[in-house]
Amino acid sequence: MDLFPSKIEGPVAVIGDVHGQVDKLQEILRQLRSLPDFNDRWIIFIGDLVDRGPNPAGATQMVLDLLESHTRVACLCGNHELAMCGALHLFPPPEYAEWDQRWVNHYDSHTTFASYGADFGDMPGLLAAMPDQHKAFYMNLPWCIEHPDYLFVHAGLEAHQPYAMQVGILHARDYTLTRPPWLCSKTLVTSPVPADSPVTIVSGHVKVPEVAIGDRRLLIDTTGGLDGELSCVLLPENVVISSGSTAPTEIRRSEPPAPEQAPVAWGSDEARPWWKIW
Repeated sequence: MDLFPSKIEGPVAVIGDVHGQVDKLQEILRQLRSLPDFNDRWIIFIGDLVDRGPNPAGATQMVLDLLESHTRVACLCGNHELAMCGALHLFPPPEYAEWDQRWVNHYDSHTTFASYGADFGDMPGLLAAMPDQHKAFYMNLPWCIEHPDYLFVHAGLEAHQPYAMQVGILHARDYTLTRPPWLCSKTLVTSPVPADSPVTIVSGHVKVPEVAIGDRRLLIDTTGGLDGELSCVLLPENVVISSGSTAPTEIRRSEPPAPEQAPVAWGSDEARPWWKIW
């Protein structure tokens, strides 16, 4: 049973990659609750609640608690949730995916193990420690959410493939794909949107210095789970709420800047040729 809708309409507050940063998320939610239209506004998490930051389990529980008190909440699957679910065999992973090795070695997953009280790399221990409610949450995350004016997807869309075809694939959630680009590819963040896209594509996945808006494109991950302030964008107002400021700011319209990227580690997915990651 799906916990989240795949199609929504109305005003939205979309939150960037949380990565266990519970203090920053608490501040964002505090500011959202003060909005006069809070009860009517969808709150969308763009994916990557887990890994890297201090308390992934706590961040997940915050979203689940929000679901109990707010009727319009949805969360996308990010590449970190996908890798974790594959590593824990929450879905039957293809043998060639090697999710267990990849998640432990390349996803900064040590904080997720620690937040659930499991030893790093102990998959059975983590699986036993993780509440069933959390497992169901992770496995029901949609790969995209449609809105009349926006498409919410963790990394983006391929520039040279039809919009409708890609959205159909995303709704199908094909777990036999080793590394679906719409969740995992860093190149999609700065590539153009499909020419036939009727909406603005909203994504996170790769850290940018500030929320950036361009031609049918909106990038909202401003921490990468490492530093900076967590951002939330109010749509259709194009206003940013930041964990580091109590004053909302309007987005300055410009082409999205090149994202900040760490050096590619040898053996990481980004260093692998395409035929070994599909």
